[in-house]
Formats: sequence, structure tokens, C-alpha cells
Amino acid sequence: MQHEVQSTPDIKTLNIHNDGLRHDWSRAEISDLFDLPLMDLIFQAQTVHRQHFPANEVQVSSLLSIKTGGCPEDCAYCPQSSHHNTGLPAAKLLQVQTVLEEAQRAKDGGATRFCMGGAWRSPKDRDMDVITAMIEGVNDMGMETCMTLGMLSPSQTIRLKEAGLDYYNHNVDSSPEYYEKIITTRTYEDRLNTLALVRDAGINVCSGGIVGMGETANDRTGMIQTLANLPEHPGSVPINMLVHVEGTPLNKTEPLDNFDFIRTIAVSKLTMPASVVRLSAGRLEMSDEMQAMCFMAGASSIFAGSKLLTTENPDQKTDMQLFERLGLKPSAICKKEHQKAS
Repeated sequence: MQHEVQSTPDIKTLNIHNDGLRHDWSRAEISDLFDLPLMDLIFQAQTVHRQHFPANEVQVSSLLSIKTGGCPEDCAYCPQSSHHNTGLPAAKLLQVQTVLEEAQRAKDGGATRFCMGGAWRSPKDRDMDVITAMIEGVNDMGMETCMTLGMLSPSQTIRLKEAGLDYYNHNVDSSPEYYEKIITTRTYEDRLNTLALVRDAGINVCSGGIVGMGETANDRTGMIQTLANLPEHPGSVPINMLVHVEGTPLNKTEPLDNFDFIRTIAVSKLTMPASVVRLSAGRLEMSDEMQAMCFMAGASSIFAGSKLLTTENPDQKTDMQLFERLGLKPSAICKKEHQKAS
């Protein structure tokens, strides 16, 4: 008896940009990907992933809060917002040496990218000397550098580029429609303008979003459409599961179905196949089996270390034990070290 094979969208036959990638995804097309049988979706995503990245390798990054709390933005998910009573005190910008010591520990633990985050609406010009010194110091260790500091001015963006910054993170968070329900102190267009500044300065863009904030399936489709239709796909696409933090407006939000999260990973990979899709916040609440399915769906990067800015994260030992059980290995050498070696 023959079984009928269900047809699935063939992304290779669709229109492509001159970089070999699509930048004209419609919501209907992305929604069709979400609606695929889960096994078909994961199979396609893993197949596309292997066309652009080595199999069974995961990039390990580390994230440090260099300026914590007191942020004037009102992001409904964020414990660092001054609008929310989360009990998190505001702290000053860390000293350069403190950051470099943390970066060295991260490198010793296997991280190849060091990400630094400041709880600002935008950095002050007086802080740029310290920020650029951090970038230069981490660069000297041979690690990739990433910063997330909020909105930037053109002159600040140029200074980050001159310091050698590899990536700038600025998430779009959600769809244009749902964004205004979680943030009112800046607009979606503000975020896109910052991404344009970073891109035009020649810094790699790191941009993704958060799911599980009470958004609809159409909002998840809209978020991916925004990212996939940028003039250049982000080099890194972090997909975060909402971390419920007491005192934030979204603390009581109903958890997202695990399979919907896995689908978001897979559709991100299919629409942005050459981007590193990162399994980011929320891993502490994920089972080993769920994380394994995310890797199968095309996630190839994690944040290691017991803390992500201010929320908890699996410790390095736990991650390495999971890698061993799954037959995964950390990416052995980062791009910057490879360039130096060659």
C-alpha cells in the first residue's frame, strides 16, 4: 500500500535577493510554514540549516549586564524598567577591568562571543570611552563582541564600529501591531531606525524577539516577517521565551505552548537560513527534550552561564552535559580567531 506524501512549500523555488536569500516574505507564506506538520517543519529547517552551518555544532555566547536597572523604558517584560516594582536596584556602569575579567572567565568556559548589555534608553556620550574600552579589551582576547545599549546616535554608532564591535543587539520584540501593547516609551520605527544605523555603519545586526507575551500566532508571524524582510538578514536572531518576573506586567501571562515555541525557531531558520538562530532566554524552564527539539529545528547558539542580565539561566556544567547526551559540541573557534589564524 502506497502512502500519499504531503507536499510542503519549496523555498528554493521562490524569489531570492541578490545575496541568495529572500527578503520579500508575505505573512501568508510565513503562516503556511507555521501550519506545516511539525515533523515536516523541523525536517525542512534542519535540512536548510545544514546547507549553511556545520551539523551538530552550537555557538556558545556569554551575556553580562554592564549597567543594571533604572531603565526609563516601560517594556512590560523587563525587570530592569524603573516603571516596575521588581526590587531590582539600579547600579552604575561597571569598570572596564571587571568586565574583562568576566569575559576571560567566559572564554575559559568555552564562549566564543561576549555580549554586554546596558539598561539604558540610549547610552550617554560621556560613557562611550568606557564602552569602547570594553569592546577593545574583549577583542584583544580573540572573542567576538556584541553590545546592547538601546537606541544609538549616528556618532555613537561610528564609535562602536571604530572600536571593533562585531554585533549590535536590538530586538524588535514582537510584531508591529503587538509592540505598542508591551512598550509605549519608544516606537517600532525607533527600533528599525537603530537597526538601520547599525547596518549602515557596517556592524553586524543581532535582532530577534520574545514570544509567550500573550501575542497571537499572527504576531509571531509578523515579527519574523519584519526580521526576514530587512535589507540584510540579522547575523544573529535570538528567540526568547518570556521569563515571568514578579513585578512586571507580564508576570501572570499564560505560558506559550512548547510546540509553538519550537515552530517559531524552525520558521525563523527557514526564512533566514544563513542567520544564527539563538535559543535564548527561558531555557531554565525548558526540558532537555524541548531544547533538543529546538536544536533540531535549527537553533545553533545559546547563552551559557548561570545568569542572563538579571534572570536565571542553566549553568555551564548542565549545558555541557546536555551537549554530550545529544552528541553536540561547542563551535571550536570563533570567526575572529579563524580570521587571525588565516
